[in-house]
Amino acid sequence: MAIWTKWLLLGIASVVFGLLALGNAVAASIAVTLVTGLFLTIAGGVQIFFAVGTQGGHKIWALVLGIVTLLLGLSFMINPLEGTISLATLVTVLLFAGGLLRLVLAWSMKQTQYFWPMLISGAMSVLLAGYILANFAAASLSLLGILLGVELLFNGSGLIVLALFVKSREGDSRG
Repeated sequence: MAIWTKWLLLGIASVVFGLLALGNAVAASIAVTLVTGLFLTIAGGVQIFFAVGTQGGHKIWALVLGIVTLLLGLSFMINPLEGTISLATLVTVLLFAGGLLRLVLAWSMKQTQYFWPMLISGAMSVLLAGYILANFAAASLSLLGILLGVELLFNGSGLIVLALFVKSREGDSRG
């Protein structure tokens, strides 16, 4: 199978999964939370394992961090709805903070052509975070699923374009 065909199939699969995630954003959000919980649990367990063999003053901090990470992961897996709300809160705070940072950064670009794009980018993030917070009860359970679905759609579209580009380059090199 040609490499461009693999990229194309991967892109189509990504678009399909993106549509499925958008079709049931709450289920996708819970899936994101469960996978995050699994990874945090594994990471915490590995950290604890290596911390036990650590010597010196860092051992206690490595153990504490490992235990906290493990417990957070287990919490996400045991209570996925609460974990989804926690992750949605974190995403909203990060969205707001990133937007605020871009607004501040825009002022340092005031006399350049980059001022308005940076200002608009920051303002959109802050406004989106504000919208999510204003509608948090309705938005929190579906936010992660919507973000996952949109990312999968964009990723799939990009992979499809990449596949077509690679195919066109293969045709150019043969001619």
